Amino acid sequence: MLIGGTVFIAGSVFGGAAVNVPMLLLNRILLGIGLGFTNQSIPLYLSEMAPPQYRGAINNGFELSISIGILIANILNYCVVKITAGWGWRISLSMAAVPAAFLTIGAIFLPETPSFIIQRDGNTDKARALLQKLRGTTSVQNELDDLVSASNLSRATRYPFRHIFKRKFRPQLAMVLLIPFFNQLTGINVMNFYAPVMFRTIGLKESASLLSSIVTRLCATFANIVAMMVVDRFGRRKLFLVGGIQMILSQIAVGAILAAKFKDYGLMDKDYAYLVLITMCVFVAGFAWSWGPLTFLVPTEICPLEIRSAGQSIVVAVVFLMTFVIGQTFLAVLCRIKSGTFFVFAAWICVMTLLVYMFLPETKKIPMEQMEQVWRSHWFWKKIVGEVENKEGEEKVQQAGKIALPSS
Repeated sequence: MLIGGTVFIAGSVFGGAAVNVPMLLLNRILLGIGLGFTNQSIPLYLSEMAPPQYRGAINNGFELSISIGILIANILNYCVVKITAGWGWRISLSMAAVPAAFLTIGAIFLPETPSFIIQRDGNTDKARALLQKLRGTTSVQNELDDLVSASNLSRATRYPFRHIFKRKFRPQLAMVLLIPFFNQLTGINVMNFYAPVMFRTIGLKESASLLSSIVTRLCATFANIVAMMVVDRFGRRKLFLVGGIQMILSQIAVGAILAAKFKDYGLMDKDYAYLVLITMCVFVAGFAWSWGPLTFLVPTEICPLEIRSAGQSIVVAVVFLMTFVIGQTFLAVLCRIKSGTFFVFAAWICVMTLLVYMFLPETKKIPMEQMEQVWRSHWFWKKIVGEVENKEGEEKVQQAGKIALPSS
């Protein structure tokens, strides 16, 4: 978090003071590095510090903060676009230093997580004191024992990125690849990147299109708050499924409206343009209380300590890789198949909603160090995890027999 925040600040300086294209490119590169560090570390930190019964709500605060940040950025852009002198973009790029400074300074005063303290120093007394402070009770021995056990396994793992490809971690590997992959195939970053362009294309004016982006982000922020309130009550699977259905219907509706009412070289009636805006708000809300926050929550809680950092790194890498692909291809696809683009997104959301229904078990309120139990009881993954455990058990029995043989 410290490194990410510091790099953010440096990138903001280069952006605000840019006098040529290389400085702007350096701004984007540094901000990208900062995003990589912070998106990997913050969800992990929140999940490891949170008690199991509130882990979903606390981790979802990460997505809520992102929504608030995007909302503030949209409002800022709406204001600086009115600066006729043409230097308003410098304000937009340099203001990223403000939240980066809060992050950097705040991280200085944050303690390490109990898991990291045990893994790095083996100091169980320090970890116990921190757990007691975090949980508000002295009865933390069971959780501490789980952390010590997980830490012992983690210390024996020298190469977590190689370890995560072992058969016994096949469920976790599948989820840390597929969840962020499908996250971007919802089309959410189409809204984040091109919402003003889209709204302007369908008939709204420049200022109205920017204002529409603010409206959609307000809906997302409200939905993030709802997700924080219900994720530990209703569970992850229900939010995934309800949000998926909501996004499917929204994308189909947008595609149908554009197919029926928007022409290649004409504008859309204002009433239909606002109907598209309302439908997009429904879509953004569906994402914001399901796939948005859960993409960072579920992978951090399903991965055991020895592969947790590797798993979250894969999540972040896949998210940004797919963000790049969608960002580079969307406009070309939209020009080629037009309204059909939204039907394609709807089809992908159908696939990923079915995947969650079939292959993702519920993880709410389960301690992270006991998460392997959910895979053992799952109708599909138990065939893989169970086979590995049986094989390892047979090997241990054989080894024990060889050791006992000379004494007999």
